[in-house]
Amino acid sequence: MRRERLWWVWLVTGSLATAGYFLLPPDGLASNLGYDAIGLASTALIITGVRLNRAHRPAMWYWFAAGQFTWVVGDLVWEYYLYVLKQDPYPSPADYVYLSAYPMLVAGMLMLIRDRKRGVRDIAALVDAAIVAIGLGLVFWVFVMHPVAADSSATTMERVVGVAYPAADALLLAMLARFYTGVGRLSPSVRLLGLAALLLLVSDVIYSLVELYVEVEISILDAGWLGSYICWAAAALHPSMRGAGTAAEHTSGARVGRARLVLLAVCSLLAPGLLFIPGIGADEVDRLTIAGGAVLLFLLVVVRMSGFVGEVQRQADQLENLAMADDLTGLANRRRFEQALGTALAAGRIQVALLDLDDFKGVNDRLGHGVGDRLLTVVAHRLRAALPADVLVSRMGGDEFAVLMPDMTDAEADKIVARLAEALGVPVTAGEHELLVGASIGVTCGDGTSDPYEVMRRADVAMYAAKAAHDRPRRYTPDLDETSDEQARIGAELRTALDAGQFRVVYQPIVSLPAGETVAVEALVRWDHPERGMIPPDRFIPAAERNGLIVELGEWIMRTACTQAVLWRAQHGAAAPMRMSVNVSARQLAEPGFAAMVAAVLRETGLPANGLAVEVTETAVFGGGQAVQSLQDVHDLGVAIALDDFGTGHSSLGLLQTVPVDVIKVDKSFVDTITMAGRHAVIATALIQVSAGLGLTAVAEGVETAEQAAELHRLGYELAQGYHFGRPAAEPSFTIPVTGAV
Repeated sequence: MRRERLWWVWLVTGSLATAGYFLLPPDGLASNLGYDAIGLASTALIITGVRLNRAHRPAMWYWFAAGQFTWVVGDLVWEYYLYVLKQDPYPSPADYVYLSAYPMLVAGMLMLIRDRKRGVRDIAALVDAAIVAIGLGLVFWVFVMHPVAADSSATTMERVVGVAYPAADALLLAMLARFYTGVGRLSPSVRLLGLAALLLLVSDVIYSLVELYVEVEISILDAGWLGSYICWAAAALHPSMRGAGTAAEHTSGARVGRARLVLLAVCSLLAPGLLFIPGIGADEVDRLTIAGGAVLLFLLVVVRMSGFVGEVQRQADQLENLAMADDLTGLANRRRFEQALGTALAAGRIQVALLDLDDFKGVNDRLGHGVGDRLLTVVAHRLRAALPADVLVSRMGGDEFAVLMPDMTDAEADKIVARLAEALGVPVTAGEHELLVGASIGVTCGDGTSDPYEVMRRADVAMYAAKAAHDRPRRYTPDLDETSDEQARIGAELRTALDAGQFRVVYQPIVSLPAGETVAVEALVRWDHPERGMIPPDRFIPAAERNGLIVELGEWIMRTACTQAVLWRAQHGAAAPMRMSVNVSARQLAEPGFAAMVAAVLRETGLPANGLAVEVTETAVFGGGQAVQSLQDVHDLGVAIALDDFGTGHSSLGLLQTVPVDVIKVDKSFVDTITMAGRHAVIATALIQVSAGLGLTAVAEGVETAEQAAELHRLGYELAQGYHFGRPAAEPSFTIPVTGAV
């Protein structure tokens, strides 16, 4: 028989034995010996369960076994007086033996409900248990204990013993109340223990009430006592008894459920409720006892409510701390930093430093996000260790950190920033990798402004100036907004521009030669700045690539261009361009989810995959890796791949073997001199021959004159693009062929 099933076998066997007990003649020697046998078996099985299951707290179970055995001894003593001496005294020595079992059970229950491993006292559960015990104890006093104690017809010892039983039951009641209000998770073994104690309590209470008010014997109560025996032993035999009473069984501050609230409410109202029962309020002793109990219940409820309020406040503080902390590094997060910045700025002079780790994305791409996370954790620790206690350091997101230095001069802040830069200059060990991490640091003070966002903008500008210079930390000065460090300011403004919808997409025709009909368009982005007018991409795309916004901006361009292509198809039908060409940067290709983004855009806009071309430069895919994989994934969708500025890279022809290219766009530098004699035309001729030999489509870029177009057509070029055919515009006239295209 498997050990795990012993408890179930005993439950069945014990239940059958109990049923057999009731089949024997009542009050006979056989039935009493059968009763004793079940008690002895329970005692033996508790000890057996301790040995089999290797209980973590065996002493608790030995106390329970001792209590069971003591009861059996009490039964034997009573039977000796009844069947041998032919006496039925009250109180008898058997009563003293019975009563001596209760301290043993209480000792075991105390060990069960006490978390000895952690030494934690669950105050809330203790208060709840006291409320239940006092409320029900008042009922015990009024209906059981006081009538027994006040019975003038009984001798002193009869009254002492008569009160001792319900008093012991009241103590057991208090233990049960603590048990059910203080334990979090209840294992099957612990549940069986609770059921055993509950059966014992109910049987004793009913017996006391019957003896006091009815004076008839109810043999069915034996079922409760026998059931208690059976449950004690089953609890010891269940495998879960191994951890009963240990820290794993307890959860401090058990959740207050609906049933627990109802129990506490009922017990709290028992004291005033008893006064409404006829005859009880007239008794002075009962009245004083109930009054005392009511006062205690009131005080306990006040303590419980104060504890509840305190717990709610602690949880609120914990939630606030969690909401203000970065999960990965434990530093303050952006929200807390912005709050602290606003408070410090209003209080006096401040200094703010903004740090951005160099090539952190490359670390993630090459070594994985686990190494990247470890790097961020080490950097956070170094920053915290290098800063004074009154300086707040925060992780703003990604690889960007911010430092708030209150009540500091420029010189003091610069010394701290220099110390930070020195700390970050030491190689970082992340797993099996040793990484040399640099950081671009921008510093600013809060002078001249009361706006926290302006302070952050200045620090951002200074940081991008440091990133552009690739040297030392930079302190913000007004000329950074107006001079050669324009890239820093643009980088700081890109986020606002994207959120405010300041970007525009324009389209340049790609035409067929010699007819000049538009067969495709290239989507180009422009920045419509509210103060500086239209900004070309070469002035803001580098900044967007550095700060990572190119990923979000590129997705917006892709979605806008595809939406426009679908709109043109609906408006112009067959006259609409067959393909929309969209430029993609190296930073975008490094994103593992790039192909999924393209697929989502095609699905959402309804543009067929063959109606889209992705343009990449040679330098974007020269290093291979994730960039080439992204292009392969996009190509697998059915999207065409165009290699832009072809012929200007390190190994243009080699890329044609590694990158899934469909279109090569011959660089403008070869077109500018196409009409001149010599080797210029030879290179252009060679490129068209290569494209034809590989089955690729060639597009000549930067065509500005009819002579260039005619020469390209003569060399074999069928597609061309340039100002000669049309400048980029929001609505190009692609439905009308270009006059004098060739």
